[in-house]
Amino acid sequence: MDTSEERVEWLADGKPVTVGLTRAGAGPKLLLLPALSSISTRLEMRPLQERLTSRFSTVAIDWPGFGYLPRPKVNWRPELYRSFLRFVLMDVVQPVATIAAGHAAGYALAQVADEPAVTGRLLLLAPTWRGPLPTMTGRRMRLFRAMARMVDLPLVGPAFYRLNVNGPVIGMMARGHVYDDPAWLTSERIAQKRLVTEAPGARHASFRFVAGELDLFADRQAFLDPARRAGTEIHLLYGRRTPRKSKAEMITLGALPNVTAQELPRGKLSFYEEFPDETAAAIRGFLDART
Repeated sequence: MDTSEERVEWLADGKPVTVGLTRAGAGPKLLLLPALSSISTRLEMRPLQERLTSRFSTVAIDWPGFGYLPRPKVNWRPELYRSFLRFVLMDVVQPVATIAAGHAAGYALAQVADEPAVTGRLLLLAPTWRGPLPTMTGRRMRLFRAMARMVDLPLVGPAFYRLNVNGPVIGMMARGHVYDDPAWLTSERIAQKRLVTEAPGARHASFRFVAGELDLFADRQAFLDPARRAGTEIHLLYGRRTPRKSKAEMITLGALPNVTAQELPRGKLSFYEEFPDETAAAIRGFLDART
């Protein structure tokens, strides 16, 4: 697969941020948005790009505060990510369809509700709206915000952050919630995921995601509202072995009149990275049925 690696410059609270972008293929443009998580980058979209490039021009882009590049210390928050997504859609790529995974799906939903023509058709891959800590406890807590602020501090911040992204923790999280087949997560892949957590400034956005500080919606109804208001059909894909709490939210979203849902036979939260053949086939099926 021939790819073009680029860098995009953007400002967050007046601070310059550089994010990575990968273009591949030719044809109608597809924007691929990776999940927001401690180990997510645009590279998790590479298997899909490889399978879609024969018919589409694909653009996969990192989120500011994530990826392999250095990141500034910023009070990362939902309004910044909404602003960044609109910048990408208006100034970087004008797609016929947007494919958004995990937490990125919530930002794509909000955008399609406000400006459906800008986003194009919308495909959501295992969409989530609550960070790991609020999902585990079932509620938002002041403690989580305090922990996110503590990670910003010198000395104590990096040490606290490392407790949450060491090898055993990443392996346990990935095998428990993210990947279906434990054998797929080889030592080489684990090392690649750990590199993401070691980028300069990685802790600031990463732990805010974990603490729920990047959650765009306060509750389920707020998450469903933009999907109800969207002026376009939305297609939802998720894996059969998606964690129970997250899967319940996806099934609820999939029951809305303008949302079609499809459960793939394998996979957890990152089914599209682990099982790209099935995922790409489902994406092509949705797009082909509406051309």
